[in-house]
Amino acid sequence: MTARIERLVTSGTFSLDGGTWDVDNNVWIVGDGAEAIVIDAAHDADAILAALDGRTLRAIVCTHAHNDHIDAAPALAAATGARILLHPDDLPLWKLTHPDSHPDGELADGQTLTIAGADLTVLHTPGHAPGAVSLYAPDLGSVFTGDTLFAGGPGATGRSFSHFPTIIDSIRDRLLTLPPETVVRTGHGDTTTIGAEAPHLQEWVTRGH
Repeated sequence: MTARIERLVTSGTFSLDGGTWDVDNNVWIVGDGAEAIVIDAAHDADAILAALDGRTLRAIVCTHAHNDHIDAAPALAAATGARILLHPDDLPLWKLTHPDSHPDGELADGQTLTIAGADLTVLHTPGHAPGAVSLYAPDLGSVFTGDTLFAGGPGATGRSFSHFPTIIDSIRDRLLTLPPETVVRTGHGDTTTIGAEAPHLQEWVTRGH
């Protein structure tokens, strides 16, 4: 079967630096009728399990370790046996949410994950978080950017563990070099394309987003 992309929206809270905010998160499921991976197990393990509908879950991939992107990961892993994968630079953030557990494996820049015949290449795109990654799936015409790039600009960099010049470097050097028709599948909100966002890079820098 051919790999496809599904989006599940879950709701919960994001907490960091003493504040808490209500958020809706995109959970991306990539696979076919038999197997899948989940990108960002946010808020509701039961809802994600229902969306998987009996498919074998091969991995839970974390684009970064803010709590709203990983809070359901251990429960989902326990229910499915899937391994949780995270870039090691985000372990300090992971420990803020799950102090008594540890991811099962590491993500590394240039690593390839394969599911249902589709390859996803790990791109280390720090800035929003030190270990933030994006996943480029050329066969699916998509890049999964977590909170690095949204429709309209970069992810937030006003809190701990984040850095605005770094996220701009990541977007310019790792994402805007992708084909312009590539669909950007974000951690929150609507999709966009590389071509739609690329012209605005200098504007973002000027605004200091």
